[in-house]
Amino acid sequence: MDRNFGQPNPEGYRKALRLMKQAEKFNRPVICFVNTPGAFCGVEAEERGEGEAIARNLMEMSDLSVPIISIVTGEGGSGGALALAVADEVWMMEYSIYAILSPEGFASILWKDGKRADEAAELMKITAAELLELDVIDRVIPETLKGKKLSEDKIIRMMQKALIEKLTELASYSKEELIEKRYQRFRKF
Repeated sequence: MDRNFGQPNPEGYRKALRLMKQAEKFNRPVICFVNTPGAFCGVEAEERGEGEAIARNLMEMSDLSVPIISIVTGEGGSGGALALAVADEVWMMEYSIYAILSPEGFASILWKDGKRADEAAELMKITAAELLELDVIDRVIPETLKGKKLSEDKIIRMMQKALIEKLTELASYSKEELIEKRYQRFRKF
């Protein structure tokens, strides 16, 4: 409860942006680990500018001159997740989900029945495999191999290797090319 169940307040988005701008200043890549059902939805968060903080992150991240990789590690929900995922590449853990709203919310809006969440999730295409196939994300990080759960150490080593390879590739682009490629990535949606 101390962390709003993973739902950032506006100050959290502003802090993340300050750190990204600092990374840019020192020409360091940005890696965002995303695990949120969305931004905190309290009145006090709205009063402190939640919408503006998310919008500013979207705008500023699209123009950062350093490589950005965002990794959805659990749940990537709503604009709260998108505010940390304007990146050169978006990766997902094998069993994570990424959606504009929860399946329960989708079912409630579409059918006035939140109990149809499973049906909504299928329709929404929110799994890592589905989003990779739709070209919404760029990579799925395996959590299992031949039906067996991989150790955290193995997953971390695989992720580290993939990050080094991708960041090395992204570092070869000029700042202008990086920003243009990021822009084009999001224009296709």
